[in-house]
Amino acid sequence: MTTHAPWNEPFDRFAQLYAEAQRVQPQDPNAVSLATVSADGRPSVRVVLMKDFDPRGFVFYTNHTSRKGRELLAQKAACLNFFWPALAQQVRVEGVVEPVPREEADQYFATRPRVSQLGAWASHQSQPLDSRETLEQRLEEVTRRYDGQPVPRPPHWGGFRLKPERIEFWRAHQYRLHLREEYVQDGDGWQKGWVNP
Repeated sequence: MTTHAPWNEPFDRFAQLYAEAQRVQPQDPNAVSLATVSADGRPSVRVVLMKDFDPRGFVFYTNHTSRKGRELLAQKAACLNFFWPALAQQVRVEGVVEPVPREEADQYFATRPRVSQLGAWASHQSQPLDSRETLEQRLEEVTRRYDGQPVPRPPHWGGFRLKPERIEFWRAHQYRLHLREEYVQDGDGWQKGWVNP
């Protein structure tokens, strides 16, 4: 059985659950598995940190020339999976991605620790690295380059917003009979229903 839910309902639910996760799992409650797919259909998954969310979607940041960055720019589709063991709950989000506006990326970049800002320049993310010393040398070079001045956001570094088309709330239940409730985008709202465990 499905019902119609208003646009903000799954986001309000996520906000309440995320606040609870922050309380019981203080270290990186915003960690989320991000799945992408290559042009030849090969999936890839890694953990990133969600930095913002609202009814427009879920935001994370990366180097656009990294594997995930290239795949997101090319395929426009991705899936996020939040898992909070302390709550025995997870949330799965499927949808399309779009780069966040430059101004929004600039604002977030300015809040990062300075070494992280410098690292965004020094690291050629996902590319082969001949030695750790090479990375450290590049970090020293950019540290000297921006000595005494603000570190600008690299043009190849920015954010993506995953705009949900499907959101599933999963809660563990005894005998593997888990509770699965999903929202599927439907115009200006969502079709809400249950999924078999």
